[in-house]
Amino acid sequence: MRLLRTAVPAVLAVLGLMAGTTQPASSADPSPRDRPLTVMSFNIHHGVGVDGLLNLQRVADVIKTEGVDVVGLQEVDRHWGERSDFVDQAAWLADELDMHVVYGANLDLDPAQPGEPRRQYGTAILSERPIRDWDNTYLPRYEGHEQRGLLRARINVRGVWVSVYNTHLQHNDANERLEQVAAIEALMGEPDESVVLLGDLNAVPSSPEIRELVDDLVDTWEAAGVGDGNTYPAEDPNARIDYVLTSGDVIVRTAAVVSTDASDHLPAKAEVLLPGSHVGLGR
Repeated sequence: MRLLRTAVPAVLAVLGLMAGTTQPASSADPSPRDRPLTVMSFNIHHGVGVDGLLNLQRVADVIKTEGVDVVGLQEVDRHWGERSDFVDQAAWLADELDMHVVYGANLDLDPAQPGEPRRQYGTAILSERPIRDWDNTYLPRYEGHEQRGLLRARINVRGVWVSVYNTHLQHNDANERLEQVAAIEALMGEPDESVVLLGDLNAVPSSPEIRELVDDLVDTWEAAGVGDGNTYPAEDPNARIDYVLTSGDVIVRTAAVVSTDASDHLPAKAEVLLPGSHVGLGR
């Protein structure tokens, strides 16, 4: 292929001379190719599947089988309690999958016994590529409701920077979700690089909070999905509440809902292209 590329300009130059004109050589390099990335949002229900059994290996197997580069996980325990055998689930999955990980502890409690690790519950981002920097920011919370957060990880994909966000919005209060969405939009700001937002948003596409988000972001299912895209409940899904959203510069190639019994949610997956034109931008 390399020989063909060098031969074609030479042929064109000869043809140009034969026609009595000259063809000036271009000094511009071809545009860098877009970078493929496979992303997934997966509420893992602390590793408990539709059969009510704790089996974190099933979660790992889904991620591995689907060839995911970046996954945002919700409902992840970290030394939380007996329901998950006090395992640091984020670290366990990262080790099992040989991926990098960051964790956002939205609930952070004292250990059951002094000297033991803190009991935490929240979200995680796993990435095949190193995570350059990250943070977790609490979102607005109404009294008596669970604390939610927005976890951010910045990743370089072969020269293209992407900011990956992961969240899990309040399940039983639309007004609270609207405030959480407003906070997410403020935290994202107006980025000069690609963005992927993953999450269990606990709202269907027609809801005001989702419509607010897709004013600025692209719903990958609307762009490339086929069918209803329902993700919950896993055994008989009738609602689409798990999302992969991207900034407008990201090209959506495919969108799918993955069948599994590893959780009470089905994961949402998308194959996207990060713009090669962004190579070299950012720090």
